[in-house]
Amino acid sequence: MTTDLEQVPFVATGFIDNPENRCPCVLVLDTSGSMQGRPIEELNEGLAQFKRELLTDEMAAKRVEVGIVGFGPVQILHSFTTPDAFVPPTLVASGDTPMGAAITQAISMVEQRKSECRQFGIAYYRPWIFLITDGAPTDAWQEAAASLRQGQKEKKFQFFAVGVQGANMDILKQIAGPERSPLMLKGLQFRELFSWLSNSLSAKSRSQVGNEEVAVENPASPTGWATV
Repeated sequence: MTTDLEQVPFVATGFIDNPENRCPCVLVLDTSGSMQGRPIEELNEGLAQFKRELLTDEMAAKRVEVGIVGFGPVQILHSFTTPDAFVPPTLVASGDTPMGAAITQAISMVEQRKSECRQFGIAYYRPWIFLITDGAPTDAWQEAAASLRQGQKEKKFQFFAVGVQGANMDILKQIAGPERSPLMLKGLQFRELFSWLSNSLSAKSRSQVGNEEVAVENPASPTGWATV
């Protein structure tokens, strides 16, 4: 004999327990061999800080959802979940840089999550896709870039690209398109980056759905973590 709870699809249980609006953000993280050493260590520290800071904001802790796609190889390292259940993975650097396939996977993830929200009557903010890379794509990326441009034009999601030292910024500019120029991380300031991201998502989660274009600190300001 099954209980009513057991008959509820797993994806619905989170919505039943927490019917708040959702603010999805998928991190697309370069875990290729060139990130080995301090870069991957600092990125792991940044992820841990990201969780801690999101949990300090009561509204963000209920509304922000974090997902992670790593590359290479391309793999979903974390499905969308709220900060309380988010367990930052320990990233290990290896392999090449299949950036195009990783972006395609991220787009698929946000579209699926939006579909799930609609299915269960949960309002959602426009998702963020946040790419961090220190290299250049080793796969065909042009189709993924076209999908990004089309998706942003149709306001399906917002895309952000951050290059770490060694990143091919010319290709990143082509991938990001005219909507938003990619940023270059100052040194290895991943913790500062994730602090900014946490604050930005917290502000977004407190806005009205459909009108969430909130003012955030310029990450490329003199005291920020990035340069243009």
